Amino acid sequence: MTRLSLLAPLMVLFLGLVAPPDAAQAQPLRLQITEGVIEPMPFAMPDFVAENNAGQQYNEALGRVVANNLANTGLFREVPRSAHIARVSSFDAGVSYADWRAINVQALITGAVSVSGNRMEVKFRLFDVVSGQQMGQGLQFGGSTSNWRRMAHKVSDAVYSRITGEDGYFDSRVVFISESGPRENRAKRLAIMDQDGENVEYLTDGRSLVIAPRVSPDGERAVYTTYETGSPRIGLMTLATGQRQLVGEIPGAMTFSPRFAPDGQSLVFSAARGGNTDLYRLDMRSGQMSQLTSSPSIATAPSFSPDGRQIVFESDRSGTSQLYVMPASGGEARRISFGQGRYSTPVWSPRGDLIAFTKSHAGRFHIGVMRTDGSEERLLTASFLDEGPTWSPNGRVVMFTREAAGGDPALYSVDITGRNLRRLPTPGPASDPAWGPLRP
Repeated sequence: MTRLSLLAPLMVLFLGLVAPPDAAQAQPLRLQITEGVIEPMPFAMPDFVAENNAGQQYNEALGRVVANNLANTGLFREVPRSAHIARVSSFDAGVSYADWRAINVQALITGAVSVSGNRMEVKFRLFDVVSGQQMGQGLQFGGSTSNWRRMAHKVSDAVYSRITGEDGYFDSRVVFISESGPRENRAKRLAIMDQDGENVEYLTDGRSLVIAPRVSPDGERAVYTTYETGSPRIGLMTLATGQRQLVGEIPGAMTFSPRFAPDGQSLVFSAARGGNTDLYRLDMRSGQMSQLTSSPSIATAPSFSPDGRQIVFESDRSGTSQLYVMPASGGEARRISFGQGRYSTPVWSPRGDLIAFTKSHAGRFHIGVMRTDGSEERLLTASFLDEGPTWSPNGRVVMFTREAAGGDPALYSVDITGRNLRRLPTPGPASDPAWGPLRP
């Protein structure tokens, strides 16, 4: 058994079970994710078994978080509990596969929880109902009761990964701009939440305008554009402490649109000075600054490739806003967008294979993706105003801001196949999402 602890970093325990005699011959359950129409996989998620009285406070809630995470992907469909024939009353009891097959369940998730003081232990197992075998080893998570949602997200990630073969994204957080007040005098605060919209925390007080946050590769810091000095400057915040500072100062220039390099040790950003807007790179360890572009045009919204060797950005050097790729050290840029309309806010997928972007054409805004050479462009959304994509840690989902005509902005997500468009719950109007990495 391997243990994951949530008191600091998570600890995990693998729960070994003896496989049935025919398990070696059975074909494992696997959901292939393609761009075609996917029939969601039916799964059952009974309440976690409460192994002591204190565990009864959490057993139902844990299962609900796991079930909601999976169902919200659009890849899975929960079979209602009212349809269950079998009941799970003990974590170590055998599985009545025939009862689950009778209601067309393909994947069964069982779990147990016990609580002692403020310490919680959570266990789960995943079963392939079709072949009648357990999928992988069980896992046990231990940690503080205050982190019970994180344990449910960890279970969700493990289930998702075992069935799809891809990394999960549930135990991650999103930094965003929380908006409040009248439209003509809107306060904008930096905020952070779990990827499902829970556990919202406010990081700034709204007295100074902040926009366009970006999260560091380790998830510990965020950069953003702040107007606390009256003109745009780059702010850097340590998320755990709220400590803030201004970085990337260039005398006489407005600085904005920052983003971390993959190693987290440098930033690329835009600086407007003397009628030009160019890209700069800041080494945060040495403070050394280098100018990457020099053109009588606008260059902004830079984003590194995952290997740190290239940067995609938007520029109007061809007359309209288009996307360009250049070496991370600067140099010749090549245009990659050639469709009709204007392209902006590009961001490289963590997988390295796609670039997401905002496109405006014929009075409509779209979130789209293309290959890194500009080929195979496809539009995932269309509305009055969709903008500012950000990638899930596994490169499967894109989150963005949507605003209806005359309405308030809200956060939405969509799968890279263009399926499963859904609105994220937030306390009020929200914009500028920045999806952080999986938490350790």
